[in-house]
Amino acid sequence: MSDAVQAPDGAIDYSDMGRRIKAILIGSVGNLVEWYDFYAYSAFALYFAGSFFPKSDPVAEQLSAAAVFAIGFIMRPIGGWLFGHLADHYGRKNALTISVLLMCFGSLVIAATPTYATIGIAAPAILVIARMLQGLSLGGEYGASATYLSEMADPRRRGFYSSFQYVTLIGGQLTAIIVLLILQKLLLTPDELKSWGWRVPFFIGAVLAVIAYYMRSNMHETDHFEAAKTIAKKTSSLRALLRHPKEVLLVVGLTMGGTTAFYTYTTTMQKILKLQVKLTDDQTTAVVFGSLVFATFLQPIYGAISDRIGRRPLLMMFGILGTLCTVPLLTWLQSTKDPWIAFVIVCLAWLIVAGYTSINAVVKAELFPTNIRAMGVGLPYAVTVATFGGTADWVALKMQEIGHADWYYWYLTAVIFLSFLVYASMRDTKKDSAMDRHA
Repeated sequence: MSDAVQAPDGAIDYSDMGRRIKAILIGSVGNLVEWYDFYAYSAFALYFAGSFFPKSDPVAEQLSAAAVFAIGFIMRPIGGWLFGHLADHYGRKNALTISVLLMCFGSLVIAATPTYATIGIAAPAILVIARMLQGLSLGGEYGASATYLSEMADPRRRGFYSSFQYVTLIGGQLTAIIVLLILQKLLLTPDELKSWGWRVPFFIGAVLAVIAYYMRSNMHETDHFEAAKTIAKKTSSLRALLRHPKEVLLVVGLTMGGTTAFYTYTTTMQKILKLQVKLTDDQTTAVVFGSLVFATFLQPIYGAISDRIGRRPLLMMFGILGTLCTVPLLTWLQSTKDPWIAFVIVCLAWLIVAGYTSINAVVKAELFPTNIRAMGVGLPYAVTVATFGGTADWVALKMQEIGHADWYYWYLTAVIFLSFLVYASMRDTKKDSAMDRHA
């Protein structure tokens, strides 16, 4: 599949464009399913935490569930290495199909695990293992998916098309919330949800993962991989990656602030609204859902803007406004009791955070040559997410538990500022891209 969308006579080649769009949609749908499976844990933690971590203090109960959530992130660097190697040596398509099957298995394990009351300490132990499998899958999904979408996109609209990774990533969270709302409002009572209903979304996720597997099995492989696969197979991806230390450090630096902010306004926000703002369950769900819908629409808009003005200006905007506005926004959020005001505040935050989320995948892909792109995108990103994103929930709840919730606001500000320093010194990858380099 060529990069051009023009036929030899100058007309638009709609067949080529159609193949690109189809491939991007299939890749994106699989990404949505993987992230739905992963975030179903967070969306339903308020219901099943007591089944695995029986404590009288609701904050301590959620803290235990958050710790297991973080454990899933420990496996992501291993997944980034393993699936990065598979994607660079055996194809993006193969890596993506295997990762979605692994996510399916992890979801089935969670759905079928007995409670603490039934099997004791074995229950949280099995839960940890299942989350580790999901973390391994997701660690591989990000790098392979970001690489696939970036390589399949029309070079002139690479920012726009690559932004759909976060459209579907957030879409996975929205799907988890929709399932939660249906179960909450239409099908089950709160007691039924806490007793057994929390298992339903994990069974749904396993079924969706099987569907995604069959869709991905018919994906096109990228021309970039086909052109570089001979080079890639001659050496270890990890060894080749070590020849690009500057780019690896850039991925770490540009990710740390963005991933901490992302997890703050997604998974952690549910707990902030519930435990700090004191909104009801219904209000919490509505605010999180509405703000995620808003964030979804921002991604392709910002991605398209980056295709016109470059990637670096958007990253700089996120770094500057994130540093200046995080403490005021979260302090304002903590002081309100009005769900509508809370919704506006979270949406204002997303106007800032989308400067990172919309283009971070394409920026990382544009840093590395084809033969190590999946490994280069996935591994350092996974290490950074495990260190900062995966612990955001735990750190915020720990600050809440010791009575200093506002300390977390300053922590987030500091991490964003460190990323801003990286944005200020890095090249604009749209203007200086490695996408067409094979080694």
